[in-house]
Amino acid sequence: MSVIIALAALALLMVAAYRGYSVILFAPIAALGAVLLTDPSAVAPAFTGVFMEKMVGFIKLYFPVFLLGAVFGKLIELSGFSRSIVAAAIRLLGTRQAMLVIVLVCAVLTYGGVSLFVVVFAVYPFAAEMFRQSNIPKRLIPATIALGAFSFTMDALPGTPQIQNIIPSTFFNTTAWAAPWLGVIGTIFVFSLGMLFLQRQRNKAQRVGEGYGTELRNEPETAEDIKLPNPWIAVSPLLAVGVMNLLFTQWIPQWYGKTHSLALPGMATPVTSDIAKLTAIWAVQAALLVGIIMVLLFGFRAIRSKLAEGSKSAVGGALLAAMNTASEYGFGAVIASLPGFLVLADWLKNIPNPLVNEAVTVTLLAGITGSASGGMSIALAAMSESFISAAHAANIPLEVLHRVAAMASGGMDTLPHNGAVITLLAVTGLTHREAYKDIFCITLIKTLAVFFVIAVFYATGIV
Repeated sequence: MSVIIALAALALLMVAAYRGYSVILFAPIAALGAVLLTDPSAVAPAFTGVFMEKMVGFIKLYFPVFLLGAVFGKLIELSGFSRSIVAAAIRLLGTRQAMLVIVLVCAVLTYGGVSLFVVVFAVYPFAAEMFRQSNIPKRLIPATIALGAFSFTMDALPGTPQIQNIIPSTFFNTTAWAAPWLGVIGTIFVFSLGMLFLQRQRNKAQRVGEGYGTELRNEPETAEDIKLPNPWIAVSPLLAVGVMNLLFTQWIPQWYGKTHSLALPGMATPVTSDIAKLTAIWAVQAALLVGIIMVLLFGFRAIRSKLAEGSKSAVGGALLAAMNTASEYGFGAVIASLPGFLVLADWLKNIPNPLVNEAVTVTLLAGITGSASGGMSIALAAMSESFISAAHAANIPLEVLHRVAAMASGGMDTLPHNGAVITLLAVTGLTHREAYKDIFCITLIKTLAVFFVIAVFYATGIV
């Protein structure tokens, strides 16, 4: 019964998200409903001590990233930079390659260390402009961005700095470059099948005469009469964000050390910060500030008349996206604390093959919590020692455990209640009903990829 309660809460939230109801409202309803059926006396403490604690903690850490990412994307849009880059890409590659261009742009940014949420805000103006000029249905934009940002560069490609590729290293004493050949094979699998699927969907739409669409929401607002900047100038802020993110990641620990104590005259006690936990967040924020300043310097003449309204729109979008994701984060924390969740985790330990066991466990927990990093952290914290023991007994390198865990976390994490999916749909102005089925097909491809990689390892022994 406890397992049914946990799964029912998940099902309620998924259905609510798919039908267009606010996750900000239904995440606590679903989570606390499960608590009510488990232990009625725990509802209020769970709401305050678990749901709100995790929700507020997420906002504390990540809202500045959402805000700066939204402002950066809006300025890229208003300045005409997105239209300039799209025009240059179409001249170079033609309209047939619009999807490939967007996937590659997302991949470059995420592999450069830019947050997945920032990529959504930054790339959407380009994607909307390119899809409109190529007459590709707008409803395919979320799946295209998901393939480029939420899949192979997040967890498969060796060396990616995304958190999903970093977490396993702390449990298996490996590096971000673990099992490089398996990672490359997984990348090729996801990229190839994903592009084939997207092209198939585009061709189906063209055969029935479906174009970009009309009366759409949250469309880019670049003025038609502005002079477009040089494409190299237009792309420079995007490149700067990626480069500066890498540089600040190196510089921040050098400036502050492992910990930093802040003691201002008006403070009763010093505030001590663990720099290792904040470096990635501070680096992204600083890099986005650099990008924003560059857009303002190069495109202020085009931006200034719409800067006030544009900034308000960006702030509103950032608030909605951050609150949606934070609510989802709180939901995952409550569900993970329930006995049914623990029972389910114990059941998963009975799968005999260590790699299959790890893959199924991580991807299911990521799906239930709606978070790749959250589900993987829970799974590895509870079961990493048993995974390691089984791997040693079967002569499986720990690097393979690392790559399988990372790729499995990026499987069913993108179910309808996932925070990144909800953010992606909110930014693009689309609903689950309009665009989620294509995202789900990318999700299935990501899930199949980890089992394909496991099969390749057992067949060839390649690492």
